[in-house]
Amino acid sequence: MHTVVERELELKLVLSPEESVPVPARLGYRSDDPYAVHITFHINSDVPVHWTFARDLLVEGVFRPCGGGDVRVWPSRAEGRGVVLMALSSPDGEALLEAPTAQVSAWLERTLRAVPPGTEGAQLGIDAALDELLAQ
Repeated sequence: MHTVVERELELKLVLSPEESVPVPARLGYRSDDPYAVHITFHINSDVPVHWTFARDLLVEGVFRPCGGGDVRVWPSRAEGRGVVLMALSSPDGEALLEAPTAQVSAWLERTLRAVPPGTEGAQLGIDAALDELLAQ
């Protein structure tokens, strides 16, 4: 049986230092994919936009700048509150998203309780599969 940890929240798509638009999103984590977090953005289209990247990247990005290439995450402040900024880049374009630190941190804490750091590999069942294969 696998654990799913989800949270709906509103992110801000930062268009400029003075302008942003709200973007409904869902944070998702599944114990059968223990190294990854999934973010689904509900933008003005029939098809939501999905991003998947390392859970460790988001955990670290709450505290300090990290990442490179397609996904970069760092803490900041906006309007007197803590936020997590996520810069996403793909061949289709780039986006800078702002998420409330408190909501992201609370959700991450739930994922870390579901699958503690260092135990992700056990969730995949690789050892059991190898034992079964070698027993033949």
